[in-house]
Amino acid sequence: MVRSPALTPAAVRRRIPAPARTAVLLATLVAVLAATVRQDLFSTAPAELFGWYAAAWALFAAAAWSLRGTPARQAAALVLAGGIAVAATGLLAPPRTSTDSYRYAWDGRVQAAGNSPYDHTPADPALTALRDPWLFPTGAACREPGRSPLPTGGCTRLNRPAVHTIYPPVAEAYFLLVHTLSPPGARHKPLQLGGALLSICVTIALLRRRPGHVTSCAAYWAWCPAVPLEAVNNAHADVLGVLLTVLAFLLIRRRRALGGALLGAGIAVKLLPAVTLPGALSGVLSRDRWFRDTLTVAGPAAAVVALAYLPYLLTSRASVFGYLSGYVREEGYDDASARERYALVRLIVPDAWALPVVAALLLVVTLLVLRHGDPDQPWRGALLVTGTAFLLLTPGYSWYALLLVALVALDGRWEWLGVPLAGAAKYLTAGTALGGVTGTIGYGLAALAVLGGYCLRSGPGQLAVPLPAGHHVS
Repeated sequence: MVRSPALTPAAVRRRIPAPARTAVLLATLVAVLAATVRQDLFSTAPAELFGWYAAAWALFAAAAWSLRGTPARQAAALVLAGGIAVAATGLLAPPRTSTDSYRYAWDGRVQAAGNSPYDHTPADPALTALRDPWLFPTGAACREPGRSPLPTGGCTRLNRPAVHTIYPPVAEAYFLLVHTLSPPGARHKPLQLGGALLSICVTIALLRRRPGHVTSCAAYWAWCPAVPLEAVNNAHADVLGVLLTVLAFLLIRRRRALGGALLGAGIAVKLLPAVTLPGALSGVLSRDRWFRDTLTVAGPAAAVVALAYLPYLLTSRASVFGYLSGYVREEGYDDASARERYALVRLIVPDAWALPVVAALLLVVTLLVLRHGDPDQPWRGALLVTGTAFLLLTPGYSWYALLLVALVALDGRWEWLGVPLAGAAKYLTAGTALGGVTGTIGYGLAALAVLGGYCLRSGPGQLAVPLPAGHHVS
């Protein structure tokens, strides 16, 4: 009698083809994301909600790891199909952990009525005629979580109804476009559909990055749980800025002026993509014509931002910067002693030193990229500056990191994915007993992961942990 060899885990992995393993992990990821979105736990059980998030991130990591060794054509099909399925889970429920999209819907409605979104606050009685029971409920609905009271009575789903909008002009144009294309009574769904479409466009752009690029790296964006939860379910406009920034970096090596213009458009959606500008200028200070090369990129970027603001500047009576300065003060970016701001730096230096230390470190990293960055891989410098900014600033809003996730997918340095996970941990646990330390611990672990990845890539043999098949590390 012949005895069959023992089915060890390694033997099972050898018997099951990588695409099949990946498909099973993807299906499980989709199921977990669907369950996460369908449960309304943010106000009632945030710790349990983060448990679901953590499970989704673990499955994401396993699926991305399983994709290694898959032939390029099959990998591309899995990335795209999986990305569509993952994005679709965000459509299964109304926004769960953010009310920002309600302001988007309101700003679109205000513009469609012929008003500048910068001129009136949502609480302004001058816009009472534009209110409806969805965005401005009354009665018992005002006792539900996430409602903001109005000075004149009643309530609204919008956060900060007594302040002007903060969003830049390209974002406002997007809100108007979505409103114009939406049927009456569509409510939150068009913005979610817009987020899903934009996130899939990012995936397609990453897959078409260049001939010979490892298509599996696009999975770092397509399957990341932050995408369906923040770009689709919460419908954050950041995803539009991400798409424009990705397109800018794909073009900037060959068509620098066009790449700069697209980057300017991304900055005019959310100001955050401005932090990638040093990456777009990687190595410029090592060239003889550094000023001309800088102007070739930065000039079109600045021109697009200025031109985007111009129509609103001409038609608005109030400041087109809206609540920006108030938001900076509210979030404590101008106060190093603010709770949890600059959390990692404050572990090392006194509070009074935190802000200048952060500024100095960011300046050093920026100069390193401008002097020694690789112009053939500008996204690498952008990832370094953006990721460093996140680790130093320790922001508490998880959707900001969508930009970082896309840069990871461009560059392939997966160790930076700990940063968006840390941001999610900080945001979701802010209202719990551990809210004061979870973000600090999360960002600390993310920083250690980045340092570990750097050591692995710099040590003998360059890398001790395999990347997706065919990936080359410089």
